Amino acid sequence: MSYINYSSREMHCKIVYYGPGLGGKTTNIEYLHATTPEASRGKMIKLATDTDRTLFFDFMPLALGQIKGFKTRFHLYSVPGQFHYDAMRKLILKGIDGVVFVADSQVERTEANDESMINLRSNLEEHAYDLDKLPFVIQYNKRDLPNAASIEEMQSLLNPRNVPFFEAVAPKGEGVYETLKAIIRQIIITQRKGS
Repeated sequence: MSYINYSSREMHCKIVYYGPGLGGKTTNIEYLHATTPEASRGKMIKLATDTDRTLFFDFMPLALGQIKGFKTRFHLYSVPGQFHYDAMRKLILKGIDGVVFVADSQVERTEANDESMINLRSNLEEHAYDLDKLPFVIQYNKRDLPNAASIEEMQSLLNPRNVPFFEAVAPKGEGVYETLKAIIRQIIITQRKGS
């Protein structure tokens, strides 16, 4: 889970944005990086294919004050959505502190959302993580599209536990910060309980 550097008094937490290909994971991180003050963010590393999909990960350390006297940095990653990069997704999940599942609201992406959620649970289990015990939020992205499924349908499919969820239009920043704040809040609560 989180990494603590006692000499520099820093706590590092890892948040992974997971979901189907082209659902908006990278767009969330790009928006956060572009709108966060430079003093509070690190360099974003982006490796992409010819179609500009995330191939490996996006990484953005985000400093957000202190927890128990430690300067806290949140490292944001997105996984590649394409299933043939499953080994990379598994690798990125190692050492995770929280998950944001970015669902594509388009009706025709329902199956892809479901498959990605099943894949998330499976890949976490390989690292001995239980999604039901991790800080976890869901973002329903692309809510501005005319073919968006209803929230009720998406909740029924993806959110039986009723974890916090947010409607979003990531390129416009709608719901992006709300989603991030919710996962950070859960991680901080978990860290405080663990001490």
